[in-house]
Amino acid sequence: MERHYTTTPFGRRPMTLGMMAAQVAARAVDKDATVHKWHVFQHVREARDAVGATDRALAILNALLSFHPDTAFNGDSDLIVFPSNEQLISRANGMSPATLRRHLAVLVQCGLVIRRDSPNGKRFARKGPSGEIEQAYGFDLAPMVVRAQEFKELAEAVVAERRALKLAKERITLCRRDIVKMIATGIDEAIPADWRGFQRAYEGIAGRIPRTAPRQSYDAIAGELEALWLEVQNTLETFVNSHNKNANESHSERHIQNSNPDSNIEIEQSSGKEQEASASAAETDNVRHLPRRELPLGIVLDACPDIVALAKGGEIRTWRDLMAAAATGRAYLGISPSAYQEACEVMGEDQAATVIAAIQQRFEHISSPGGYLRSLTTRARDGKFSVWPMIMALLRAKLEKRKQLL
Repeated sequence: MERHYTTTPFGRRPMTLGMMAAQVAARAVDKDATVHKWHVFQHVREARDAVGATDRALAILNALLSFHPDTAFNGDSDLIVFPSNEQLISRANGMSPATLRRHLAVLVQCGLVIRRDSPNGKRFARKGPSGEIEQAYGFDLAPMVVRAQEFKELAEAVVAERRALKLAKERITLCRRDIVKMIATGIDEAIPADWRGFQRAYEGIAGRIPRTAPRQSYDAIAGELEALWLEVQNTLETFVNSHNKNANESHSERHIQNSNPDSNIEIEQSSGKEQEASASAAETDNVRHLPRRELPLGIVLDACPDIVALAKGGEIRTWRDLMAAAATGRAYLGISPSAYQEACEVMGEDQAATVIAAIQQRFEHISSPGGYLRSLTTRARDGKFSVWPMIMALLRAKLEKRKQLL
């Protein structure tokens, strides 16, 4: 007997052109097409906003799919399922009958299923003499085969858009953090620049960041923040480069980069008068005009990242953490406790720890770390040594190396 599939819904539910279009597409399905029903369902779930489905509707669709025994749906398969409302409610986490009816209508409206209503609106299947199903009335899952590729493309587009939105928000977060900290460094260290102007520009951009918005809005704000970040970054780099180019490096810094082992011995054995004679007037003037503030811990760690490996837990958050790592580094470098104790008394514990970090960073270029530290302690006692040129030179070397890699 030839089957007849109804094209209009039972009762007061009206027929729409969308329903007719879904039925036309179902009849035109490729008979050789085969899809994995749960893969298609995953794509529908990813693209639910684009499809127009609700979370409750997807729960019902999941239940409908579970009533079909096959996992692979074929174009020539009978894909009609006919569970009762009670069975659907049970598998759809116990929603009310009114909610079930409302979201079943959503599935039909979205074209995810097709109604195949019986004359009396009941869902059932009529079987033949041999037990095979001759006629079924219920919900046709053919759109899951017909629109499988469409759902996949929609899901891929949604995932790509979600990833792009996440990356845009990450760009904004990173730029905001960098700009705030770089501006704070510029203000704290009295670096000549319009830091208040930078701060006002940042606040103007940050104040326009929406709580929720399309990805394009976040991309535009990220672009503005990156432009400001680049300006602030260039300001700091220009200061670092100009400071190191215009100022003669201190005698101590020349030793930290000197690969000649004999020169370290000469400094350790030289008298205070010989050291004073070798120091130029410009060298003394450079030390006098360096910032009076202590170096920020972040700059020290940026210039001397190797010291972090000696810290407990592999992390340095405070000056106390740096001092503890320096005590370990002192033993690793072969510096005697008395030499390090003297350096702490003359320079202060934080500056002595900074020197140890710098020596650790340039360890392969220093033949006698202990003698080198004693010579720096002597110069610090005479007011002829500051850690600023040492750290700035390391930062400049790091920047130049990065530029070469680019």
